[in-house]
Amino acid sequence: MRRPGQSGVLVASGLRSGERFVAETIFDVAVIGGGPAGYSCAFRAAQYGLKVALIELSDKLGGTCLHVGCVPTKAMLHSAEIFDHANEATMYGIDGIGNGTVNWPQVLKRKQAIIDKHVGGLQYLVKKNKVTLVRGTGKLTGPAKGGVHTVDVEFEGKKQQVQAKKIVLATGSDARMIPGYTASDKILTNIEILSLDKLPKSLVVIGSGAVGVEFASVFKSFNSEVTIIEMADRLVPVEDADISKEFLRQYKKRGMDCHVSAKVNKIEETKTGVKVHFTTSDGKDNIKEAEKVLVAIGRAPRTAALNLESTKVELDRTAIKVDQYQQTAEPGIYAIGDIVSGLPLLAHSGSMSGAVAAAHIAGKYARPVNRLRIPGCTYCEPQIGSVGLSEAAAKAAGHEVKVGKFPLAGNSKATILNAHDGFVKVVADAKYGEILGVHIIGPFATELIAEAVVAMDAEMTVEELMYTVHAHPTLSESLLDGYSAVYGMSLNA
Repeated sequence: MRRPGQSGVLVASGLRSGERFVAETIFDVAVIGGGPAGYSCAFRAAQYGLKVALIELSDKLGGTCLHVGCVPTKAMLHSAEIFDHANEATMYGIDGIGNGTVNWPQVLKRKQAIIDKHVGGLQYLVKKNKVTLVRGTGKLTGPAKGGVHTVDVEFEGKKQQVQAKKIVLATGSDARMIPGYTASDKILTNIEILSLDKLPKSLVVIGSGAVGVEFASVFKSFNSEVTIIEMADRLVPVEDADISKEFLRQYKKRGMDCHVSAKVNKIEETKTGVKVHFTTSDGKDNIKEAEKVLVAIGRAPRTAALNLESTKVELDRTAIKVDQYQQTAEPGIYAIGDIVSGLPLLAHSGSMSGAVAAAHIAGKYARPVNRLRIPGCTYCEPQIGSVGLSEAAAKAAGHEVKVGKFPLAGNSKATILNAHDGFVKVVADAKYGEILGVHIIGPFATELIAEAVVAMDAEMTVEELMYTVHAHPTLSESLLDGYSAVYGMSLNA
C-alpha cells in the first residue's frame, strides 16, 4: 500500500490506513463501477492529471464484458471457428485432421486464461495511472455540499465514505430474465452458460440479439442441436431487414431450427432438462425439449441501488438521462455506459462515453458520442457489422435514399476463405451522396465496419469513396464495390 505522494496504487477495502487515506482525500472525480465504461473514464481522467477514485465491488476489474460477456464469448466463438475449419480441412488440401472432437474443458481453460491475462493488464493500468481503488458498492448521498459530493461505500458489512468534486456513475447492466423465472443449472443467462461443466446435446435460445445468436453459433459448431425462438418478426431485429433475411437463410443452412414471431408461454424444468412451450405466428402451440435453455432477451440498467432519488438525476424508466457530455440533471454527476438512456449497451460505446465524461470534467476538448456512428458487431458465423441508419430508418427519417448492394460472391478473398455468402449494403443520400448507413454480413464483418465508421465520421461521399484505393485481393474491396454499387457501377458484380 502506498502513502499519499508515493507511486503505485492504493487499494482501500477494509484496511484501516486505506480507509483513513480515502476519508481524508477529496478526489477530483470518483467513478462508481469498474467495467469498460468506468475504468476507461478513470484512466482517462488520471491521464489528464486528476486525482481519481474507482469504486468497484469485485476484486477484479473488467465488469460483465471481460468476465461474462464480450471477451469470453468471443474466445469461445474463436474456438468454434477453429473447430469448423479443422473439420473442413480436406477442402483446403489438408488431410488427417478432420472429424475432430471438442475438448470442452480446454475451451473453458483457454477462455479463462484470456480473461485472467486482461484482468492483470487492468491491474497494471490502475497502478500506472495512479488510480485509487475503493472496494465495495457505491451509493449517492444527495447533492454536493460546498462543491463536494459524498459517496457511501459498503464492503462486507463495513462502511466508509468517498468524497469527490465530480461523480461518474458506471454501474453497467444485468441480463433480463423472463418474469417468474430465475437462473438455474437448466435455465441459463450469459453467466451460467459460460461455465457449463459439459456441452449440452440440445439448447433452446430465447431471443436473437447478439448474445443469443452468438451462443447459438458456438454450440451449433460444437454439434449441439440448437433452436432459436424470437418474438420479433425476424432474427437480429435491430439490423437492416436485408441483413436479417440473409442471416436467417444462413442459420437455417447451418441446421438451426429458427422461429420468428413466436411467443414463449412457459419454461418447464424436467429431470433431464427443460420443455419450452411457445406459440408460433400461425397460432400453433409447440413444445421444444432440450437439455438447456438460454434466456437472451436483453439487458437492464443497474441503477436501483444508487439512491438516485436523493438527487435531481432524471430517469427514462430505469436508464439515466444525460446531455451530450454525459452530465445528468444533478450538477457534478455524470453517467456513462449501459445505464445511459438511448446509448447502445455495448462496451465500446461505454468506453467512449467514459472518455467524453473524463475530458469534460478535466476541462479538455471533448467531442460528444454520435450515436449514429457507434458500430454494432455480432461475432457469430456469419458475422454482422453495421453502422448508421438502416434503409427503412433512413426513409422514415425523410431521406431520399439510394442503395448499393454488393454480394461477396464477387469478392476473390471471400471465395479464397470459402465464405462467399453475404453482402455489403450501403445506404446513401440520393442527392448529395452522403453515407447514411453501412451494413455487412459475412467474413470479418466486425473488422471491416471500422472503415465505414471512419468514412462517415469524415463525412466522405459515395463518389469520394469510389476512388479510394483498396488492396487486392482483400475483403475490404467489398466495401469499394458496395460504395460503387450505389450508382450501379460495381466492378465485380
